[in-house]
Amino acid sequence: MSCCHGKDQCEHKDLRIHSKDISEGINRTPNRAMLRAVGFQDEDFKKPMIGIASTWSEVTPCNIHIDQIALRAKEGAREAGGAPMIFNTITVADGIAMGHEGMRYSLPSREVIADSIETVVGAERLDGLVAIGGCDKNMPGCMIGIGRLNIPAVFVYGGTIQPGKLDGQDIDIVSAFEAVGQFNKGEIDEKRLHEIECRACPGAGSCGGMYTANTMASAIEAMGMSLPLNASTSAIDNKKSEEANRAGKQVVKLLEMGIYPRDIMTKKAFENAITVVMALGGSTNAFLHLLGMAHSVDVDLSYDDFERIRKQVPHLADLKPSGKYVMQDLSNVGGLPGVMKILLRKGLLHGDCLTVTGKTVEENLNDFPDLDVHQEIIRDFDHPLKPEGPLYVLKGNLAPDGAVCKMSGVPVKTMTGPAKVFDSEEDATKALMENSIVENDVIVIRYQGPKGGPGMPEMLSISAIVIGKGLGGKVAMLTDGRYSGGSHGLVIGHIAPEAQVGGPIALIQNYDMITIDITTNSIHVDLTEEEFENRRKLWSEPPYRYQRGVLNKYIRLVTSADRGAVTD
Repeated sequence: MSCCHGKDQCEHKDLRIHSKDISEGINRTPNRAMLRAVGFQDEDFKKPMIGIASTWSEVTPCNIHIDQIALRAKEGAREAGGAPMIFNTITVADGIAMGHEGMRYSLPSREVIADSIETVVGAERLDGLVAIGGCDKNMPGCMIGIGRLNIPAVFVYGGTIQPGKLDGQDIDIVSAFEAVGQFNKGEIDEKRLHEIECRACPGAGSCGGMYTANTMASAIEAMGMSLPLNASTSAIDNKKSEEANRAGKQVVKLLEMGIYPRDIMTKKAFENAITVVMALGGSTNAFLHLLGMAHSVDVDLSYDDFERIRKQVPHLADLKPSGKYVMQDLSNVGGLPGVMKILLRKGLLHGDCLTVTGKTVEENLNDFPDLDVHQEIIRDFDHPLKPEGPLYVLKGNLAPDGAVCKMSGVPVKTMTGPAKVFDSEEDATKALMENSIVENDVIVIRYQGPKGGPGMPEMLSISAIVIGKGLGGKVAMLTDGRYSGGSHGLVIGHIAPEAQVGGPIALIQNYDMITIDITTNSIHVDLTEEEFENRRKLWSEPPYRYQRGVLNKYIRLVTSADRGAVTD
């Protein structure tokens, strides 16, 4: 890492680390001619070219406003002396894709986003990058792209949605999913169901609780790859636009200082991210995404790191889905920097980690006040929600390579019950709605893994119906797929090896007795190795669900869940 000293020296430093391939030489006359058509002039070819990767789209409220945020980032980069250009990538709306075939495209969209950012930046020879994400897969997708490219970069989160209001109470998208179960149970009528549908999502922004979007935004800020307050500032707050403008300026400063993503995204930075996720009670998707991000920068991260940190970090945040509050409430009392300050004081964060501000984590946090002393959203260390983090890694003969679960708000620590086995979420949901699932059952939904799903579809729809029907904590759900950050209850996902490759979950039969024991981090089916081997001889791998197109390519490339389900 090098840093120029003094304004004059920085002004004369050539920041075109890649764009010289375009902006210099007689042979590049045609290349420059193309850029003149989009507004470049002679002086712009002497400036670093800054890409603004926008995930703007009208398919989801998470991203509907990001076009305006991208414009502000572009302004900032230009004001700082860069030559910025906006380009777009895709997004998938997880809440809309949930519960049907569309969810198979959700996790693959993370790879498409990463691939598209890498492709544009690589082809156009850009020198720096601002990446802006909204919905769940945007953030890790952007960060995987940043990690692969390793050019100076800042991530900007589009921000959380405001809570909806009904009868003076906050509601959100998970309220709508759970209302389906309440309606099925007869607790609410169709009119009430429609009222919830109409008020759950009042405008722009990502799902408001500590679901996957807010979890990953928090992890990225804790890692130091976004500006402080980025994770907790809401989508419609004017400060979000200001953040984007500062991010555009900061990328040029990072070029001047010679600070690259791999200088920031170290093993210690990932440990900071995991610590914050545990304290906040974040989404189990953090396992997949942090593993994928670590892979992109060659950092050795594993389930063992998550378990080691979980045992050290208490669960402090009373945030949805299992708690009372939403991200907007946290923003109102001091935001993520306030949370990080109390973790730093307890020695749970590496304060010496470098960040995109050019300062360390500790130096950044010195600029922010403590959390409001009267707030109830973040507990103190003497009164945590749990003395240890709520995101567990389980292993056993049903999941030799691991499985993950989130135990916030779940009083049950152990359960033994008969398996009810389904090869699709649709069949399991039908059985649940027809009351064929009863207390103490262990619902097994398999062939939903990275290859078998494909794409590890999330089970928010069925897990929310379980809660809505009053079975939360009374039944368990197991899958080699995933759960949404909005899921809660005794739900265990990411079971590896997955069914598609012959993992033990493929061999389970109805009424096999399964034991889940959180106290010993174990998940076990009452079968001998001989019984497993006899069943394995009768098993054969089913054909891939998709024989062509993006999902077939994904099936052929993707790794297992415990390795982050990466494709490179």
